[in-house]
Amino acid sequence: MHPRIIHNGRPLEAAKARLPALTAAVIHGRGVFTVVSIHGGRAFLWPQHWARLVAHAERAGVRLPEFDAATVERDLARLLEANNVERGLARVMLLARATRGVWRVTATGDEPIETDLLLATADAPPISDDGLTLTLSPYRVNTHAPLTGIKSVSYLEQVLAREEARGRDFDEAVRLNERGEIVSATMANIFWMTKGTAHTPALSTGALAGTTRACLLELAAELSIPVVEGVYDLAHLSDADEIFLASATLGLGLVTTYDFHRYVVSAGSVAIRLREALRQLMLQEPEADD
Repeated sequence: MHPRIIHNGRPLEAAKARLPALTAAVIHGRGVFTVVSIHGGRAFLWPQHWARLVAHAERAGVRLPEFDAATVERDLARLLEANNVERGLARVMLLARATRGVWRVTATGDEPIETDLLLATADAPPISDDGLTLTLSPYRVNTHAPLTGIKSVSYLEQVLAREEARGRDFDEAVRLNERGEIVSATMANIFWMTKGTAHTPALSTGALAGTTRACLLELAAELSIPVVEGVYDLAHLSDADEIFLASATLGLGLVTTYDFHRYVVSAGSVAIRLREALRQLMLQEPEADD
């Protein structure tokens, strides 16, 4: 992580930042976040990230602070400049303070802050030129769980799933839901190509509505690449001609190994075309405000 953060609109040194010890975010994990890709010193797909963050905050019972998309975007631009970030990642977090029941903390002094807004930045992790290795996770996604499909700060389930895969020397893992349907990777959405058609799990499987996922669906339509959002089992993935992952951290990550299969990514592959289209979109200058 970079040395400076912004807390409720105030720039701070990360090492000196202080938050109350007993909050709903600490005790119960009541908070939401999003990770934004930074290119050319700008937050890529910012409106989509903010809209999803607001929607997830409502679902998780996190009250929005007195900030809007434009204000937070300006604060993020200040932070990017302070940390000298041209390319990297930004994490935007809404952390609930108020607790209920036995762990409730009685407020004193001024009107208490209900939700903390934290902005932080970091370098993007390196991605191997050899592509990503993929395995099957033993951990299932429960589509009936209230946090399924939400980027909650209670993210330990996903972290443990990724660590389990990495403990077996894989970069990522495919997760299934309780019905045996493909959902996603541990930290990314998943796509695959079969006979010229792209496939990705429908959100009804428990998949996260990823901003990069949505962007790739739009780019595929522009490139006349047929895409089906559906419900699939592992047999469909085993028949794939190409597999790739999508997230703000990865962009479009090419998978070169899955389930004893090796995938040779040719220059004319759909994944390469989509990755280049995504790169070109990232390089575009933002439209000027009216």
